[in-house]
Amino acid sequence: MFQFLKGLFNTRPSAPKEEDLMKKFLIVGLGNIGDEYTETRHNIGFKILDELAKANEFTFETAKLGDLGTFKIKGRTIICLKPSTYMNRSGKALKYWMDKEKIPQSNILVITDDINLPFGTIRIKTKGSDGGHNGLKDIQQHLQTHAYNRFRFGVGANFGKGRQVDYVLGQWNEEERNLIKERLSRSAEVVSAFVLSGIARTMNQFNNT
Repeated sequence: MFQFLKGLFNTRPSAPKEEDLMKKFLIVGLGNIGDEYTETRHNIGFKILDELAKANEFTFETAKLGDLGTFKIKGRTIICLKPSTYMNRSGKALKYWMDKEKIPQSNILVITDDINLPFGTIRIKTKGSDGGHNGLKDIQQHLQTHAYNRFRFGVGANFGKGRQVDYVLGQWNEEERNLIKERLSRSAEVVSAFVLSGIARTMNQFNNT
């Protein structure tokens, strides 16, 4: 009887099961907040998450350290984050939501621009250097490892010496704008594949496409 009453009045929430945590994912699109950055190459992470929101009919809401949107696929919960910390402090927002939602590091995917890839090229990796990218550099510092999943979207390198910052913070040219819609749709498929099929199969299916 005592055990029954104890269970009846014990309102302390139980810890989430490990299998439930493994069904939760954090997709982090890198970019800078502000209208002046919306259509810039450096904001492709935000743009891909916006495409994902359109395809899965969810919206973003302002939350701590970023805008957050959530949707589900086949029993899996996907949390999409657009950090509001600006690019150079992306790691702070990622680590906060990773810890708050108790998401395994293996279930995180970071979406970023990459000048070392031709425009629209997709490359998914499980580890690597920051390549001089300040957003990735900050994430590496907060996670204390370079072994985390990242989805690199090629923006090309059509700039002269010393003009890299102007280029990535510049807007898409006419040719890129004509091609970006199909590339965004393809990129949304990458995220769904990562959640449903895992990183290895996603790499095999989409890398360099």
